[in-house]
Amino acid sequence: MKRVYILAAGLFLLSSCEKFLTRNPENEIGSGEFMQTENDLVLYTNGFLQRHMPDEETLAWGDQYADNIATRTSTQFLIGDNWGPDEQGGWSSGASGTWSELRNVNYFLDNLPKAKDNVSDETYRHYEGVGHFWRAYFYYHMVRTFGDVPWYEAEIDVADEELLNKPRDSREFVMGKVLEDLNFAAANCSAEDRYVRSSTLINKWVALAFKSRVCLFEGTYRKYHTTLGLEATAPDFLREAANAAEELMTTGPYRLVHNPANVGTQYRSLFTSESLNTTEVILGLAFKTDVRMHSMTWKLFSASFGNNWSLTQSFVNQYLMLDGSRYTDQPGYEENTYREVFENRDRRLEQTVISPAYTRRISGTVRRDAPNFALTSTGYQPIKWAIDDDAHVGLATSNNSVPMFRFAEVLLNYAEAKAELGEMTDVEWNRSIRLLRERAGVNGAAPVSHDPYLAAYFLNQTTDRWILEVRRERGVELAFENVRYDDIMRWRMGPLLENTWQGIYIPEKGEVYDLNGDGTMDLSVVDAEPPANERIPGVAYVVVGSTYRLSEGNRGNLEFGFSQGRKWADRKYLRPIPTSALQVNPALGQNPGWE
Repeated sequence: MKRVYILAAGLFLLSSCEKFLTRNPENEIGSGEFMQTENDLVLYTNGFLQRHMPDEETLAWGDQYADNIATRTSTQFLIGDNWGPDEQGGWSSGASGTWSELRNVNYFLDNLPKAKDNVSDETYRHYEGVGHFWRAYFYYHMVRTFGDVPWYEAEIDVADEELLNKPRDSREFVMGKVLEDLNFAAANCSAEDRYVRSSTLINKWVALAFKSRVCLFEGTYRKYHTTLGLEATAPDFLREAANAAEELMTTGPYRLVHNPANVGTQYRSLFTSESLNTTEVILGLAFKTDVRMHSMTWKLFSASFGNNWSLTQSFVNQYLMLDGSRYTDQPGYEENTYREVFENRDRRLEQTVISPAYTRRISGTVRRDAPNFALTSTGYQPIKWAIDDDAHVGLATSNNSVPMFRFAEVLLNYAEAKAELGEMTDVEWNRSIRLLRERAGVNGAAPVSHDPYLAAYFLNQTTDRWILEVRRERGVELAFENVRYDDIMRWRMGPLLENTWQGIYIPEKGEVYDLNGDGTMDLSVVDAEPPANERIPGVAYVVVGSTYRLSEGNRGNLEFGFSQGRKWADRKYLRPIPTSALQVNPALGQNPGWE
């Protein structure tokens, strides 16, 4: 009871801090009364955690509109040419708007010296580093979204018309300042146990992990988006990404969770456990039964509450065989049935989506469960974030904590930066990608040649074996972890978002299939639903027509999403500056293609 009381009190403080941060800070608490003690700094920066970090649903399916996930409905941003500056948000400057987040960070940094004489030098430097971390975090997301943005590194007086109405600063300038902030954060944020042990606070290792992500994004974005004219500076950011990752790899306290005896469960346990696994999780959102819970299991197993998130067949094809060979090199792989797809595959596949062996508790009894076509559009139904008990369906009672940064991503960032720099060797491979594959039960030997299937999937942009294999590994390891859409943007692979989504292979239309081999019929693809008296109980009848079709007419992969009207245009790599922002400050100008 004492523990619950303390947690509840903490949540109250965070709630109070949110109210404080949504107003002009100096109007809420007099400048002479606040920002003077360590407790004040804790309170203020806890507000950053609450306001700036993505919520659990963003982390779990922020990639729902990426290339490898089919959804019941797409975003209007991708449908046709209906999106424009009038529809765009993300630039509001009111008391609780987007730019208020930056103002709160700059207010914190401007007023931090008030505490200098009341806290230790180490504590002061730590919180100064935290402030720089959150400013970098804010600007990275703004540049990722809009490209050029105005840079402010101090609180602006509301009467300063010149600064408030300045033009945007260049991407090159702003990302240079972001790198400065990240370097400062990595050098000054503390690695003391009190900031590290819970994996819920900003510390030196979080700063390094984030730096590796940001610099990899910017380096590859500059490399592949040649119209920016910044290709010459791409290696600089890639080098920073590799260095940040390597520092964390060699001096940080993290490692992959890996026990060969648990190869079939250890990967997924990172996403379904109540406690964050601090062996591998660098930063995450902590949940606790009856204290803080969420509804992710409900959304994954609800026909009305969720969005039918499903992996696509072309992505599932990228999971390797256990012996390390390529699935797409297997003769006749295109016609493998649902059950055959999972045989001798990378063990992360069966821990990411429902497999023929999947079981969960249904009405109090643990039994096998097949893909439910009221919940999936392709047959590859995600379970990565779900608790295997239908007691959570219809209720916001899921208690699994949610990683945001994992050591696995740091290894991937390191490997990709090295590959893009042309510095990948067997040595670098063995200290990064090999570890991830062997944790999943896969032979981790380095590739001897490039994969033509992967090269074609990525539109023949590259045939570099290292780059392609790192992309494969990144997709598999980080599926449904809110990084794939950004990967597609930085690799300049927007056309992949137009693809028709394919699902499981259906040998013959009109036949009834037992997908998981439990003796119960599950699915039939038909031209029309049979009369009620002819339906087989428990069978989902998928009707071909405007929503579904088979790739070969009467047989083939189940196809979905072809009628949504998703359309890519290169201007969509950046969002338009909102009309509301341009009305306030015409000097911002508009992004190319959105004029």
